[in-house]
Amino acid sequence: MPTATGAKSANGKRSRNIYDPAAKTPFKLSRSKLENFTRCARCFYLDRRLGVGEPSGPPFTLNTAVDALLKKEFDVHRAMGTTHPLMRAYGIDAVPYQHKDLNAWRENFVGVQYHHAPTNFIITGAVDDIWINPKGELHVVDYKATSSDHEVTLDSEYRQAYKRQMEIYQWLLRQNSFDVSDMGYFVYANGRKDLKAFDGKLEFNVKILSYAGNDGWVEKTIVAAHRCLVADAMPAPAPTCAFCAYRKAAREVE
Repeated sequence: MPTATGAKSANGKRSRNIYDPAAKTPFKLSRSKLENFTRCARCFYLDRRLGVGEPSGPPFTLNTAVDALLKKEFDVHRAMGTTHPLMRAYGIDAVPYQHKDLNAWRENFVGVQYHHAPTNFIITGAVDDIWINPKGELHVVDYKATSSDHEVTLDSEYRQAYKRQMEIYQWLLRQNSFDVSDMGYFVYANGRKDLKAFDGKLEFNVKILSYAGNDGWVEKTIVAAHRCLVADAMPAPAPTCAFCAYRKAAREVE
């Protein structure tokens, strides 16, 4: 499997996982790359068509640790077929879903996959968790970690991407013929800063935020991303794209 960025040559350009309009083999497009397209079509084109990716930031290792521990915690109830106490506290009538492919669905660069025939894209997305209710409907669940003095909500601008993330997962599962509820859940761990000392451990307040998703935009966005990649000319930069603004400013002074 290629990595998220693929192999890079001496000039910094990727040599793998670059879209070729003439290729007949399906092209893998991850959930995160589709999100990049919604943010800036020009950066998306530079990355997937020309092999020039955006600079990567540092890994969120503490968030990854929280994800791993939450998965272990909910997996105990998955094995027993029981409801997690946090789910009961929020009145959620469901249990963690058992499926033979769950570990693959959780794995980065594998995830839930669907071959979108009109574009010949294989859309992928790695879920954190899935719950199932008594009606047999699946609920997509995403784990999030932060440390905020304010009440955690889904209202901030950057958290709109979290909603799209959940909706793509819902869309992927539906394309794989699963009965998926519109209602998804974010298990949010908020690191506490009000304690007297660190004492070698972090403590979190954990809550569940519910979100009624609408995946009606996903199909249209996949088609638009394909239209972008098959074009010979780069699209215009998004007005709010920090990367494009930086490149423009750098060109003007170089």
